[in-house]
Amino acid sequence: MNAGTIRLASAQGRWVLAAMILGSGMAFLDGSIVGLALPAMNADLDAGAAGVQWIVNAYTLTLAALILVGGSLGDRLGRRRVFVIGVVWFAAASVLCAAAPTIEVLVAARGLQGVGAALLTPGSLAIISASFAPEDRGPAIGFWSGLSGVTTAIGPLVGGWLVDTTGWRGIFWINLPLAALVVWIAIRHVPETSGDQDRIDYAGAGLTAAGLAALTYGLVEKSWLWGGAGLVLMVVFVVHQRLTPHALVPLALFADRIFTAANICTFAIYGALAASGFLLVQQLQYVSGFSPLVAGLASVPMTIIMLLFSARAGALGTRIGPRWPMTFGPLIAAVGLLLMLRIGEDASFWLDVLPASVVFGIGITTLVAPLTTAVLAAAPMQQTGIASGINNAVARTASLLAVAAIPPIAGITGRDFDDPDVFGPGFDTGIVICAGMLVVAAACAVGLIRGSTVSPAALRSE
Repeated sequence: MNAGTIRLASAQGRWVLAAMILGSGMAFLDGSIVGLALPAMNADLDAGAAGVQWIVNAYTLTLAALILVGGSLGDRLGRRRVFVIGVVWFAAASVLCAAAPTIEVLVAARGLQGVGAALLTPGSLAIISASFAPEDRGPAIGFWSGLSGVTTAIGPLVGGWLVDTTGWRGIFWINLPLAALVVWIAIRHVPETSGDQDRIDYAGAGLTAAGLAALTYGLVEKSWLWGGAGLVLMVVFVVHQRLTPHALVPLALFADRIFTAANICTFAIYGALAASGFLLVQQLQYVSGFSPLVAGLASVPMTIIMLLFSARAGALGTRIGPRWPMTFGPLIAAVGLLLMLRIGEDASFWLDVLPASVVFGIGITTLVAPLTTAVLAAAPMQQTGIASGINNAVARTASLLAVAAIPPIAGITGRDFDDPDVFGPGFDTGIVICAGMLVVAAACAVGLIRGSTVSPAALRSE
């Protein structure tokens, strides 16, 4: 069956969806599961605070730097081909992670995992959009989004169970059978498609990777020299994007005030989301004494709320415009973070952890769909794909820099960072910083985002 004609109700349609959900699910699951395993990794490899940060940041760094390149490669070389290469790459890097004898090897392998994720993640939605008949694309994307959310919801449970029963290395070994199944389905049932990408901005990709790496290293190691070098490289990247005819990031999009405001909000929101999640799973284990499985349960309420109510939040944002959901959502989420300050040595999961998680989940659910809609509505219809990709890259970059910067600022450093007397006060400081970032996002939304409805063009592009 030819691409662009596959029906959702057909057997091939179900196979295509299965491959995309399982493939992208590997990358989604990796973030939540690895966070739960950080204390076990630290104990086994004597990582220290900086090593623990790099376990997360090495993956996010390569993913943030290369995700736009991954989408461009798929358009040029074939989306299925690049998707399969990404899955195989991710699986091979997972083997290196599982077998890593030292923290240095683990960090390097995590960086390679991020490369694989950057190759497979952009292809998922692109393959669905190019493979299904026009009338089935919306429902197919809906199924992909919902079932991907389910995999995200069960991730903390599976990850916590694996860490408790098999040790932290088991969270990487589980990727191998999953990757083999995805590759088999993709080769047999997913049609090949491509786009009209003529040239790829490899220089821009190199500048992004080098700039983010130097900036991240400077933040983690508190080095003004490396941080300054990273900033200089990012300025050079912006200049390069203005001059090259094949820019990864078309800067003309940022001439739209709403597009710029939505991406500023994205940076603040996803930075707070990543840093607070990084701190919370460790606080629950180091200070409160919960097992990895119980610590993983802390994120489940938020995911369930998003699964149940994201569509309604999106409909509300479409009806009244994104301004108010993007204003009140971050403020509600900030209240949820401040409730996490009650999580200490004698914390109760039901009385302290659960209420904070529920309030935080309500806030995030209120804002995420309207935020995405605002990004798409602000871009010309023919550029909604690149606009979505830029917003994704902004979110990944925010996660990277927040996890690099906030723990040292909060005093979580050194080899004894896992001491409850060190981590506990640092957790409180870090959470307050994250809540402040959400307040900044709310102020940006109310001050810069105008309009009460979403344009018809934006609705058609979705």
